[in-house]
Formats: sequence, structure tokens, C-alpha cells
Amino acid sequence: MLAVLLSMSFSEESSSSSSSSLNGDAYALLFNALRLIPISHYLLALSLLFVIVIYNFLEFHFVEDLFSGFRGSPVRLTFNSSSPIYDGVVSKCKIVHGRYLVTPWLSSPHIQTAFLHFFGRPPCFSYRRQLFRLSDGGMIALDWLMGSTGPGDFFHANNFISKDDTTPIAIVIPGLTSDSAASYIRHLVFNTAKRGWNVVVSNHRGLGGVSITSDCFYNAGWTEDAREVIEYLHHEYPKAPLFAIGTSIGANILVKYLGEEGEKTPVAGAAAICSPWDLLIGDRFIGRRLIQKIYDRALTIGLQDYAQLHEPRYSRLANWEGIKKSRSIRDFDNHATCLVGKFETVDTYYRNCSSSTYVGNVSIPLLCISSLDDPVCTVEAIPLDECRANKNVVLATTWHGGHLAFFEGITAAGMWWVRAVNEYLGVLHSSPYMHVQKKVQEPGLHLSTESSIDQGPYLNVSEDGMVAAVGNEQTRNSIVGDHQTNSEMVLDTEQDEQLTGAKSDAVPNTDRTCEPPANTPDTELRNLTASVTSCWNQLSQRNKRSMWLLAYVAIITTWPLVGSALRFIFGKKRKNVLSATLTKR
Repeated sequence: MLAVLLSMSFSEESSSSSSSSLNGDAYALLFNALRLIPISHYLLALSLLFVIVIYNFLEFHFVEDLFSGFRGSPVRLTFNSSSPIYDGVVSKCKIVHGRYLVTPWLSSPHIQTAFLHFFGRPPCFSYRRQLFRLSDGGMIALDWLMGSTGPGDFFHANNFISKDDTTPIAIVIPGLTSDSAASYIRHLVFNTAKRGWNVVVSNHRGLGGVSITSDCFYNAGWTEDAREVIEYLHHEYPKAPLFAIGTSIGANILVKYLGEEGEKTPVAGAAAICSPWDLLIGDRFIGRRLIQKIYDRALTIGLQDYAQLHEPRYSRLANWEGIKKSRSIRDFDNHATCLVGKFETVDTYYRNCSSSTYVGNVSIPLLCISSLDDPVCTVEAIPLDECRANKNVVLATTWHGGHLAFFEGITAAGMWWVRAVNEYLGVLHSSPYMHVQKKVQEPGLHLSTESSIDQGPYLNVSEDGMVAAVGNEQTRNSIVGDHQTNSEMVLDTEQDEQLTGAKSDAVPNTDRTCEPPANTPDTELRNLTASVTSCWNQLSQRNKRSMWLLAYVAIITTWPLVGSALRFIFGKKRKNVLSATLTKR
């Protein structure tokens, strides 16, 4: 019996050793076979795998567009079935009823968005600047571009608007940390003015080279500045219909304002482009994936640069150390926005300032445009049911477009949403569906009857490159100055200022102004001798950090495709050189 067991165990050991030897031989043969495959084939396979990963990571859709014959995708419209705005206005707009095709070499929402901020190909023109004093003593810049009456006189348009002018005025509210120099704003302003309209960009507080002159800062739900600007323009030019266009955070502010005002607003029609809608959902979205975190970090650096420009006030009103250490928008809002705006928590701020809860109260024609692949403002936040329930709202969504990009054409010279908005506002202006203010403006509001474009006391240029108004005893109205901005300017760069004397017959206004302190002779001398070159250096240094980060993002996102192409081209040339050398030998 023992002999049988020993023989069985011996046979099992023999079989296991033989099977392991066979397995070893098989692995050895497989390894030898793999060694016979050229290394170039491995590199090609790895490159292909890498391209596939990057293609999906950056959400490219070039192959999808190729298989569809580059026909583009249809625009989806969401509206109330009994909406008079759709039946009388939007139904006549061909662009939103057509198809949108992305520029083929920008067939990624991330590449589109990066291209917009790095290049954007903005048109060249000059603004006419008007400094506007707010009721709390704050100051913002209104940058004007007057409409032309023909192609030849566009760049020589008049800088004066009469009080009886009936030319429509388009009010543009930029996005987060953007001003009138942003590429997408310049595209919008140029094309709108080219249609004969007067366009004014209402820059946010502390942007556009204007210093903060009060303890109020703008945020995603701050509608007071837009309200005062709109009321002023309506009073100053009562016969000119007002239209408002908001982009990104500016769209959120605009929709919230329209919901707050209801039928009391003097705005005849509006458009909201790429609104974040629900800030709480957007906050969760932008920290969800790696690529969204890159956007979060880039926007945070932009906010930190904005805070750096106004460090004295932020140091006094907010947590400056927390601002400098912020790694996300939420961190910045926690250490700055909530403290300055008196919000209990960040979530409270996001809930109170989200426009999705106000869109149901909008009482004027409103066109909303959003992209389903927007890398900053998620589709999850779009209030589809609220838009469908409101007869005054029409929502247009596209499959592609990125954030505020929507480039079209083989050269990416145009932006689809700019054409769509201009067509919509043009049809609305010629229709009977323009909103008419229901409530007459309260008599307590007193504004200057002078033409605001021609009014303006002297301007201060401080040592840090910021622009502020010098006190003038003869002028206390809301408009404190104007100057010409340079057509080649970029965000927070040098602007040419026209120093003009205030009119002696300007009408005083004590209801809407907070009179600036009188300047001493030393202060006036320092202001007059400030160097414009110093302004440029200061602002460029403060923006350098965010520009380098955006450059880093662009290189990281585009290098895989560029690197593969270069490797293929130079690898082929190297192979030809080696073969030629061996042939000579």
C-alpha cells in the first residue's frame, strides 16, 4: 500500500514538473516571438493607443463629423408650445433652425475653448470709454462702439449719441474676470455695431483698468450694477430700444436681473450665452474630472490676479492669506466672495445667486444658447423644464461648441452664436414682440440731461496702473469721464485716455453719487506725471501667471497629436538618411 502511494505521488510530481517545464518553454517561445517583432511596431501601437486615449480624454469628434459628411448637427430648440416669442420671432430665425458645424481642426470643446482664449482672432477697433459712477460710490467702465451707416464709415463712426436717437443700444455683460478686451466680446461688439446698432460693454467692477472705489465687489449674482446701468441708459436715451446680452457669468447675472425685475425692466429683449444656470451643480461638476480641475485651477488664478489688483481692499474685507492659498473657485469664494458679500456659506452663495430659480419670472423675450459639451458649464445645470414653462424663453442647445467658442468655417474666422444672437435681435427689433416697460420710472431718480459721452473730468492714473476719477466740484452726476481704448489691447492692458474738462453746466445729482475726496496738489502732480509705460508693465506682470498656465494647458492638451505627427515626419526622414548612408557604404 505504501509503495502504491509513493508511486502515485512520484507520478504527480513528475507530471507537475513536466507541465511547469512545458509552460516555461511556452513562455520562452512567446518571449522569443515577441522579440522578433520590430520595435517600431511597438512604438506605432503605443502611439495609436495614446492617440485613442487622448481623443477620448479631450472629447474629439472629428471622426464623427467625418462620417456625417461634415454636415454638422441640428440645433435643438426648447420652448413653450404656445410661446408667442417662438411663433413671432424665433421661428423666423434661420440660423437657430439650421445646423452648426464646428471648424474641423477645432473638433474638441477643450481645443475650441483654449483657442478662443489664446488666439480668438478678435477684430481690431477702438472703444469710446465712459466712466460711470454708481450709487454706492463705486465706478465701472462703459466701453462704447457706435454703429455705422455704411461699410466705409464704420471705423469713423460718431462718438455722440443724441437724446432723441432711436438707434437700438445693445448692452453686453462679460463673463468671469473678462472685460471689453476679451476676444469673444470683441467679436460680438464688432458684428453687432456693423449692423448699425450702438453697443456698450458694461465692464465689471475692478476690471477694464478701473480701480475699485467702494467696498462692493461684483459676484455671480450681483445685479445692482446692471440695474443702474440699464436705468441710466433708458433715462438718457428714452427713444432708443435697449437689448441686453450676457455671456457666461454675465448671462447668469442678466437672467437673474430679468427675473427680479419682471415687467418693470426697460430692456426690450435679451440673450444669455453659456450661462452656468445652477452654481451649486456647476461647483460639483468643475471638480469632478481631471480636465475640469484644470479649468477650475485656471479660473482660480484669474480670480487671484483680480484680487491682487485690489489687494488693499481685499486685505481689509476678506481673508487675504486664504485668497493666496486658494486652489479652486470654491476656495476663493469661501475666503473672498462670501466675506465681502456677507453670505453665510459658499453653498448659500451658490443657491442665492443661481439664475435657474429666476428664469421662470422672466417677462421679456429671452433667447438662451448653451452647448452640450461645454467644459465649464455643465449640461446638468440647464433648467429645461423652467425654460419650457415660460412663454417668453426659448432655449437653443447645440451638441458642440465648447465654452463661448462655437467657431465655424475652415479658418475659424466667425462664431456661430454671434451670428445667431444678431439675427434674433434683428428679427425681434422689427417685430411687435419687443417688451415695453410697464412701470414708469420712479420720480426720485434724477439723472443728468447732458449727453454723457461728452462729459468727463480728469482721470487719475495711479502708480499701480489703475484708473480712477479725480474729484470735480462742478460735476456730481453719475458719469465721471470717458476715454478712447486701444484697438490692440488685451485684458487689463494699456488704454489711451482723453483728459477732458468737465462741463460747467453739468446737473448735480446727489441721489446716485458718492462724491470722491478732493485731491491735494501733491496728488494731482503725481497723477499727471504717472507713466503709461509703468501701467503697462504692472498689468502685464500681474497677468503673466495666468497666461503661462493657459499656455501650459494648451501644450499639454495638443502635444500628443503634434508630437505624433512630428515623430512620424522626422522618423521617416531619419530612416531615409540611414538607408542612403548604408547604400553609399
